[in-house]
Parts: sequence; C-alpha cells; structure tokens
Amino acid sequence: MPARPLLIGTRGSPLALWQARHVGSRLIAAHGLGEADVELSVITTSGDQIKGPLRDFGGKGLFTKEIDEALLSGDVDLAVHSMKDLPTVLPDNICIAAVLPRADTRDAFISTKAPSLGELPHGAVIGTSSLRRAAQVRRLRPDLRVIDFRGNVETRLRKLGEGLADATLLALAGLERLGLASHVTSILSTAEMLPAVAQGAIGIASRTDDPKTRALLEPLNDARSATAVACERAFLARLDGSCKTPIAGLAEIEDGMVSFRGMILTPDGTEWHEIGLTGAAEHARSIGTDAGEELLAQAGPEFLAKLG
Repeated sequence: MPARPLLIGTRGSPLALWQARHVGSRLIAAHGLGEADVELSVITTSGDQIKGPLRDFGGKGLFTKEIDEALLSGDVDLAVHSMKDLPTVLPDNICIAAVLPRADTRDAFISTKAPSLGELPHGAVIGTSSLRRAAQVRRLRPDLRVIDFRGNVETRLRKLGEGLADATLLALAGLERLGLASHVTSILSTAEMLPAVAQGAIGIASRTDDPKTRALLEPLNDARSATAVACERAFLARLDGSCKTPIAGLAEIEDGMVSFRGMILTPDGTEWHEIGLTGAAEHARSIGTDAGEELLAQAGPEFLAKLG
C-alpha cells in the first residue's frame, strides 16, 4: 500500500473525469490497492478557460500546461490525457508511461435532420470545433456551412438540441465512455472521415525520473495501442502539426504489420493530399515519420507555409 494516495492529475470535464477514474480503477485492480489509495486532483487548464477557437491561442498545449506543471512539481504523481490533446513534444522529464487499450477511432454523425452526412440537405449547418473535421466536411460536402462549436460533449449536444446547427460530429469513443452513444445518428467510416491522430486513446503521463510510478503504470500499457499511437504521433511531429493545420492519421496493426494512412488538407477542404504506408510494427515510428516526409514532398514546400 502506498505511503500516501497516488494523485492523478486531470481536467474537470465529464469525459476527463471518466478517463481518470477509469485509470484509477485499473491501478486498483492491477495492484490490489484500496479505493483510498488513489485520488483525483482536478486541475483547470488554460484551454478550459478560453471561450474562442483554441487555434487562436496556441493550440494543443493549452489543455496540458497546468497539469504538466503539477506533475513536474510533484503535486500529482501521474496525469491522464486524451492522447489526441497532447503536443508531439512533451516537456523535459515528462513521458507517456502507458497507453490504455484504444477505443473506437471513428467519428459519429449526430443530427435530427438527416440520417447521414451525405444526406444532409443543401446548405445545412454543421457545428464543430475541429479544423480537421471541418476541412473533411468541406471536402466531402462543399455546399454545407460549417460553424464553430466549442464546449465539452454535453455542451455540444445541448447546442445541437437548441437548433444552433443541423448536425455535429463527435468522437465515438467519448460518447461511448459517457454513456451517450444513443445520440449517435450514424458512424462515419475511417475511409470517409479519417480520424485525428491518437483519437480514442487514453495516455498516462509520469515523470521520467519517477521509476516507482512508472512501474505501477507498466501493467496498464497496451503495446499494440501504444505502437499505433506512436506511429501516428511521429507522422504529426514530422508535419509539425498544430491546431491551425487540418491533419488526420490512423495506424492499424495486424499480424505484426502496421498500415498507416495520413491526410493533410487546407481548411476550406479544396486541396488535400493523402499517403498510405505499411511496414513491420517494430518500425512504427519511422513509418510515421516517413509518411510525413512523403506527404510533405507530395504537397510541396508551399502547402504548410500558406496555412500559417
């Protein structure tokens, strides 16, 4: 039994709390701990306080900065994140100690106006805060109007119910974790809507110089999920992906082989480039990096520059 409770740093949204409690329950089960041996420490991040589009304020690190600070100062022992929220470069002395088994990577279409994205009426309004989803929607349906739709899952569903948009897109994994899958109208295939890098994956961060906590987290790591996420994050890192860049990527592992598909788009969806690579799973990171290299060569040197 730990000398004091293990403190898990987390954001305070319903989804973040579900994920942190899930990690806590897995730690308890893995090590025969008592309920009192694991506690949550709810931390308000810069991203939680910003009302406008996050891409205007610095992007992904806004959801992790204050949690990183608490981890580095020893105020918490570990931190639970949606992996798709994490910057590709982590602060010194912070590492991803475990990735849980990945949930469904697909996006869900939610609407009372049509059964699918393709069947929305001409000029319908889609609400999303994701530049990736917006760009892919515009690529598939340039006749639709896309508006910014910020807030947690429940807030976005409420806005949809109030008629502020005709449809929205949300990660299926988050809806399932919150018990809200009944709201789903249809599920978009990854061929139709390529997911965000690391979508559906929960990561646990710890201090690199804290071997005791890293050892506690080791049994929670799912090697297959960690490998797929590493491939996707290497791709994103090579593209220097930010919240201002519509980038999508998905690695799937089967029989020791990784199949990766990546895409980069202009925000208006009028130009896009795709890449597909396969190789041995043990080379997952280099496959992701190579995919990024090839996509940059395909898109040309000016593609990312004009997105800045």
